[in-house]
Amino acid sequence: MVAAQDPFEVEVYPYETAGPGEWELETHFNYAARGTQFPDGTVAASDDQVHLTAEVTRGLTRNWEVAGYVMTAYRSDAGLELAGWRARTRVHVPKRAGLPVDLGLNVEFSVMRPSYNHSSAVVEFAPTLEKRFGRFQVDLNASFGRDLNGPEADAGWEFEPSGRIGVDVSERVTLVMEYFGGLGHLWDLSPAREQVHQFYPGVELRLGDDFTWNMGVGIGATSAGNKLVFKSAIEVPLRER
Repeated sequence: MVAAQDPFEVEVYPYETAGPGEWELETHFNYAARGTQFPDGTVAASDDQVHLTAEVTRGLTRNWEVAGYVMTAYRSDAGLELAGWRARTRVHVPKRAGLPVDLGLNVEFSVMRPSYNHSSAVVEFAPTLEKRFGRFQVDLNASFGRDLNGPEADAGWEFEPSGRIGVDVSERVTLVMEYFGGLGHLWDLSPAREQVHQFYPGVELRLGDDFTWNMGVGIGATSAGNKLVFKSAIEVPLRER
């Protein structure tokens, strides 16, 4: 199964981490207006699903943060239910290292209900790269995920690249284009017609010093995966250092 972007957190991870002692709350609200129409084993069809995820992040050092997630979903045949939980950590190389690009690494462990993933336990590693060119900023994530149990546990690592280009049009507004792909297992890529390629034009608003609101519309470029998704993410500080 090629899933592409996680439907509970439609986000390209940036290079920066939360500062030491900082707490942040981020909420992700996503709606699959045109999703998959039929179940895939135990996994329910995604059409008309609503996802709401709450993420709390804590900065431990200047270069290291940890986060916890609670993921919920609404389906017309099941109502509102807990979809799973996730633990995440991210580190980055200090800028003083003088590298030509900013480098980081994101690691996640997720526990999911059968209705939302073939495996009840999933691990993911995502190297992150970032580079700024004046008003433009480019972020790339090379995500490698693996089921720890279930029917695809022996299939190996799945490759799900993603990227983001942002252009600052003012101090408060950034126009963005995001891409999320699902290409199949690393040494056995899926045929082109079964791969997932999704594009999310959107905007990011900085409504305060630490208050950001990201909105976008996802369009699937292939017959696989979701065809139309509306997403929104709001990030606010809980406590500053």
